[in-house]
Amino acid sequence: MHILVLGAGVIGVTTAWYLRQQGYDVTVIDRQSNAGAETSFANGGQISVSHAEPWANPAAPLKVLKWLARSDAPLLFRPRMDPAQWRWAIAFLRECSSARAAHNIRQVVRLGTYSRECLQALRKSTGIEYDHLEKGILHFYTNPREFESALKPAQIMRELGCNRQVIDADRAVELEPALSPVKHRIAGATYTSEDESGDARRFTQALASKAQEAGVEFLFGTEILGFENTWDRVLGVNVIREGKHQTLRAGRYVLCLGSFSGILARRLGLSLNIYPAKGYSITVPVRNEDAAFSVSLIDDEYKLVFSRLGDRIRVAGTAELSGYSRELNLTRCRAIVRRTTELMPEAAHWEQSEFWAGLRPSTPSNVPYIGKSHFGNLYLNTGHGTLGWTHSCGSAAALADIVAGRKPDVDFAFTGL
Repeated sequence: MHILVLGAGVIGVTTAWYLRQQGYDVTVIDRQSNAGAETSFANGGQISVSHAEPWANPAAPLKVLKWLARSDAPLLFRPRMDPAQWRWAIAFLRECSSARAAHNIRQVVRLGTYSRECLQALRKSTGIEYDHLEKGILHFYTNPREFESALKPAQIMRELGCNRQVIDADRAVELEPALSPVKHRIAGATYTSEDESGDARRFTQALASKAQEAGVEFLFGTEILGFENTWDRVLGVNVIREGKHQTLRAGRYVLCLGSFSGILARRLGLSLNIYPAKGYSITVPVRNEDAAFSVSLIDDEYKLVFSRLGDRIRVAGTAELSGYSRELNLTRCRAIVRRTTELMPEAAHWEQSEFWAGLRPSTPSNVPYIGKSHFGNLYLNTGHGTLGWTHSCGSAAALADIVAGRKPDVDFAFTGL
């Protein structure tokens, strides 16, 4: 059986890997010249099962209203004459109830825990290297109200097996001495020792190389135009490759195109409520080892994640719901630099920050689409939002099981099952 995987980000490449491990002939297509060249290129770098509280929660609507006038807001909604944006926003509001938020946390934690186990097994079997650290993730709070609001979600996560422990400022600084200059400002923290970090782009490109060695074919520089299909089957994918229009055919197809999955799915009559949330990151060389962190950090008030990638620091976060443009908003970039400089002035050469923006494929619930579509030979693995790196291996392993007709080893609301 030949399977065509659409997309060579971390989701597409892991999907190809696990399908190949099941014995399928796999081809991956992507418009870029290499794997991991878009949303996986410079993301936050965290394998963060503990970062499972969805954006849609009871506190979110009021926060979004307060942030509408702030160009540097952690979550910025820029209204557009775009029906897809408004459909997403209305569904987002429906997901903000306590019951829906708790349900979505359960989905995200279960998938995240399973995915982290899959990543660890893959790393052990392949020896793959990607600047990974196994030192846990520490959420810290400089706003007492933000800390209080984190306690209930942390409790739900612990009940699901994610050991997110509530700690005080003293323990936080003991775990990560780089926080000592702002210890007096820390209202509280949580720590999940099992979480990890690593460079998603380096992982994606290294795994793509191993997949090629295992027989997976990659067709880079291939732009997807649309499909040939009947009412219940995909017959081919229309592309432009090397300047020529072609139709690529396979027995089965997997949609892994991130934020662009919804646009392409509409050409098949599929309605996937995925909208791009533009995220920003800075990558900075370490300046002072003693002042730099090694435990991954999350500043929940400002929606920023901090990862140590070898001799570099990656800080990523914020979300801008403003369409498909990847143009840098320098106000938002400078806001990240300003906050990080305030917290850790000696840690890095902040004046050398490399700015980046990418489109996270976000669903209103933060729960991705994984599984079957109503087309008999089209499968979905998309819509992972900020947790694509965290969920990549587990999503791909589960999808490969579904394609093979087996029940995945994780309790999750798969599509079509």
